[in-house]
Amino acid sequence: MTKQLYDVIGIGVGPFNLGLAALLDQTELTGAFFDETPKFEWHPGMLIENMDLQVPFLADLATLADPKSPYTFMNYLYEHDRMFPFYFHKHFKVPRQEYNHYLQWVANQLSGLYFGHLIVDVIDHKQADPSYYEVIALEEETGEEESYFSRHVVLGTGSAPNILEGMEGLPKKDVVHTSRYLFEKENLLDSKNVTVVGSGQSGLEVFLDLFEEKRRNDMKLTLLSRTGGLFQLDQAKFAQEFFTPEYVDYFHALSFEQRQKNLETLGSLRKGIDPETLSRLYTHLYHKTAGGEDAQVVINPMTEVTSIEKNNSGYLLTCEQWQEGQSFTYQTDKVILATGYKPHIPSWFIDRYQDEIEWEDEKSYRVSRDYQLVFKDDRNHHFFTLTNLVHSHGAGATNLGLSVHRNVHIINSIAKKTIYKNQKASAFQTFSMKDFS
Repeated sequence: MTKQLYDVIGIGVGPFNLGLAALLDQTELTGAFFDETPKFEWHPGMLIENMDLQVPFLADLATLADPKSPYTFMNYLYEHDRMFPFYFHKHFKVPRQEYNHYLQWVANQLSGLYFGHLIVDVIDHKQADPSYYEVIALEEETGEEESYFSRHVVLGTGSAPNILEGMEGLPKKDVVHTSRYLFEKENLLDSKNVTVVGSGQSGLEVFLDLFEEKRRNDMKLTLLSRTGGLFQLDQAKFAQEFFTPEYVDYFHALSFEQRQKNLETLGSLRKGIDPETLSRLYTHLYHKTAGGEDAQVVINPMTEVTSIEKNNSGYLLTCEQWQEGQSFTYQTDKVILATGYKPHIPSWFIDRYQDEIEWEDEKSYRVSRDYQLVFKDDRNHHFFTLTNLVHSHGAGATNLGLSVHRNVHIINSIAKKTIYKNQKASAFQTFSMKDFS
């Protein structure tokens, strides 16, 4: 091996690995990061105007580990002459479009980010001295493959749209996952009957955006949700402490069965809707119906869509109101799937490492507290993961604020010393009896 041996290679460049690259840039450790997309874009299909992140601006790429970093959101505001507008705005949350621009600003400053490169394999050279991983990248513009070498690897391939069974292969202009909403928005606004299936944050944002901007008086908007209602995100102070390092410590130490039960109790923290979004929707409905006007809106909770069928009039949805046990059909022109996401695990990973690592069940690999995949053999070259962590690290696995905490763990583990300190005593509550006194 004559090429450079990096300390770490990151697979995927989303906010999590971008944050790792930003923190790594201020150390002596070396790294390279690869993504198949041609440039950095954060959820381009959901950058809806007047929609904010659900976390405060301090949950940027660096502040919670290094407030003096040049890659903080506050420095972004300073460099873009937006300090005073942000100060006068008096809003703790960041608009989605501005957050995307901030991430792009950071990405453009960092070296070692390779876009347009698809990772097709990672080979484990565990018998070498020192042991290392060979990461094979396909440069999509040239079609050529090249090998890169690293002591450690971080899997940050994120998630993929979760499409309901039987809905694959339908025309994308008619059956749209929320991840592609803005690409099809004009087409949707020209439609007479649009149905949103699902009621998470993304679903409500899309529903609200269409409602506020609809052009046709005869346009009917329908929301079908299998949840018991449109419940808001729990933003109480003590509830938010479930997104602290202390709680991650507690959650990770539980058995797999206990962790699964624990997740069921945190629904309002994991799947609730931002109160401001709900308030906006309700206010708009109230004004729209003033004087007896028909808002042309249907909102049905407790309704599961079980199948979809294309016909001459559009699409026929088969539904069940599960609490009453009543089935019915519903005709619509367009369908928006607000059905969330599932972990994106590359096929090469399963082919190469499925039998090499430990699993907690058939879909959940075992992950150490510092985000290492647990291999069946002892090793000092580690494979970290930022993907598919809810089962091992709890409801905060996808939380942007805790992503910095994750990256601190990974960097310190790679360096074998404390480069960035972990925040301690960050919760007033005590979760474990071993800490109770």
